[in-house]
Amino acid sequence: MEKGLVCVTGGRGYLASWLIKTLLEDGYSVNATVRTDSGTMKDVSYLTNLPGASERLKIFDADLSKPETFKEPIKGCIGVFHVAHPIDFEGKEPEEVITERVVKGSLGILHACIDSKTVKKVVYTSSASAVVMNGKKHTEVLDEESWSDVDFIRSHFKEFGASYFISKTMVEKEMLEFGEKNGLDVVTVVPTYVLGPFIGPRCPDSVYVSMAMIFGDTSKYKMLTKTDFVHVDDVARAHIHLFEFRNANGRYICSKIGYTIEELYKFLSSRYPEYKMPNIEFLKDAETMKLPSVSSSKLLGTGFRFQYGLKEMFDDAINCCKRNKIL
Repeated sequence: MEKGLVCVTGGRGYLASWLIKTLLEDGYSVNATVRTDSGTMKDVSYLTNLPGASERLKIFDADLSKPETFKEPIKGCIGVFHVAHPIDFEGKEPEEVITERVVKGSLGILHACIDSKTVKKVVYTSSASAVVMNGKKHTEVLDEESWSDVDFIRSHFKEFGASYFISKTMVEKEMLEFGEKNGLDVVTVVPTYVLGPFIGPRCPDSVYVSMAMIFGDTSKYKMLTKTDFVHVDDVARAHIHLFEFRNANGRYICSKIGYTIEELYKFLSSRYPEYKMPNIEFLKDAETMKLPSVSSSKLLGTGFRFQYGLKEMFDDAINCCKRNKIL
């Protein structure tokens, strides 16, 4: 059944590519945007080879630093899934520069939605980093009322990912505010660590970090001290569910389960004994990231149901890595 034309930004990314796959399976036609580098299109065959892609997928070149490039792919769409976001954990650019560019580009996308006269709803992919980074105790459980604090991020996460955490927080706030002021239906999905299979040839960052123990990368252990996880397919389905759910409004946290690193180590070493995982003893005296948990009650209240637990998340991710000869 043909459900209409939608646009997905950042189409080469982990979640966006899985979302494109799911939208095509659900009967949507998709305009996907990708960013070209040095004037040449990177390989997107893993998108164009998806079932239904030859008839219902078009690839467009668009860049957040040039908001006008989104006008063409958004034209004629009934909805936009805005997933594109730069990731700069190495601090190659100043945080203020990245934030300004991403906010400007994202608001440009919303202007293109209004100009289209056809877009009924925008679903933006935020991040739990826009909720939990505010100094609240790690024993607390936060909901959609909680926002991360920019000054707290700058003082506590300057060495790692501050520009990503801050820009995610600022873009989500600006988009929701723009929607309210301009009568545009904007909904945000706020996922935690996204884990599971992937379509592209490389292992996505969130999958690699989540599987740091499997890969034996102890440098990433400190990021798993207390972690909430969600399966990529559940996140993609949540986006589509909220797009189709008429009464959706505001933010929706999307997270299935939380684990401490002790629980995770016990689970993984027991389930996958073939991988010789470095133990976690060295973390006892190390400075680690212990952040609050989050609640998906609002999302569940719309009738959405998670289909995957931690076993499926890791089984699917490991099997996918094996198929791609990454493990």
